[in-house]
Amino acid sequence: MFKKLLSITLAALMVLSFAAVFTGCGSSSSSSSNSGSSSAESLKFGFIYLHDENSTYDNNFLVAAKEACEKMGVEMINKTNIDESDACKEAALDLVDQGCDIIFADSFGHEDFMIEAAKANPDVQFLHATGTKAHTEKLDNFHNAFASIYEGRYLAGVAAGMKINEMIEAGKFTKDEAKMGYVGAHPYAEVKSGYTSFYLGAKSVCPTVTMEVTFTGSWYDETLEKEAANKLISDGCVLISQHADSMGAPTACESAGVPNVSYNGSTVSACPNTFIVSSKINWAPYFEYAIKCVQEGKAIDTDWTGTIATGSVELTEVNEKAAAKGTQEAIDAAKADLESGKLNVFDTATFTVKGAPLDSYMADVDTDPEYKGDTEVVKDGVFEESKYRSAPYFDVDIDGISVIE
Repeated sequence: MFKKLLSITLAALMVLSFAAVFTGCGSSSSSSSNSGSSSAESLKFGFIYLHDENSTYDNNFLVAAKEACEKMGVEMINKTNIDESDACKEAALDLVDQGCDIIFADSFGHEDFMIEAAKANPDVQFLHATGTKAHTEKLDNFHNAFASIYEGRYLAGVAAGMKINEMIEAGKFTKDEAKMGYVGAHPYAEVKSGYTSFYLGAKSVCPTVTMEVTFTGSWYDETLEKEAANKLISDGCVLISQHADSMGAPTACESAGVPNVSYNGSTVSACPNTFIVSSKINWAPYFEYAIKCVQEGKAIDTDWTGTIATGSVELTEVNEKAAAKGTQEAIDAAKADLESGKLNVFDTATFTVKGAPLDSYMADVDTDPEYKGDTEVVKDGVFEESKYRSAPYFDVDIDGISVIE
């Protein structure tokens, strides 16, 4: 009888032990540092970057990828300096051969090659930043992602406007001479949306400000970006911002003593006297979201748009040495209005186009070779950016901004 009772007891203990093991695996938090579940540990995440850590744009992705993969306990494989060519498809296929379950590419021109790779490998999830075609390709394993960075650029613009007001009050120039400069890479909607929101943020606190924009024709060319910034400075621009990926414009500003608002991260170490603030997209929340979807067998959004609320839109710490007094308070107030919905960046009451309000606009949302407008995006007095796809489609030329060669 005793032996029988002992056997029953041991059997019960074994059942409880196995239950505890399986319950422990199933309840592992996806946010635990380096302690993902067994399925997480078997996942491989491959990343394709246009440049490397020397590019502020690509380095922002590199940092976020490392943070997310370490946090989720996922193996990471990086491929840097991959051109917008068949090299992207080759890199993607190599990552498939290395056993990657998820593959991400960070540049607009990578998209078509990622789509080709996705069609050939339906069991692998392909993610692409700034792309426009996921919602029309309708592939279960190809996805676009971006963030409402126009909100971050608007807040950075508020900081710029505060600095310009300070310089006007100091007698450095008159309010009618308040002109900013902007170094852009290409005249794409993503760049136009960014520099327009930056301008509107500055205009919200400095109503007389205007802005000149020049394009380099390259995402990353330090010489051209420096030349572009110097051209804008020589043309009378009293503050410079950018949507280009090198340190060319910030270092030109530091040399000239001209205030600068950067992008994709702080440049204060190289530009301590002129750097004010920077906006950036934090990609870690998206990478964590995608990993969790694959872990749990859930579908990844075709178009995912990160926001301030998801921690995807961030501003660096304000450099008080260069910024105007009260800048952080002004940013915080505008941010609160954005989060509450009281403020919309592209409120059509805040700008005009050729002297008239923008009452209607057919945006090119479903991208085609001719880039024809196909979707009405102005509703209730607001241009609804990033509502119909994640990538920006605001490409309107508003009054107050001029493009120079």
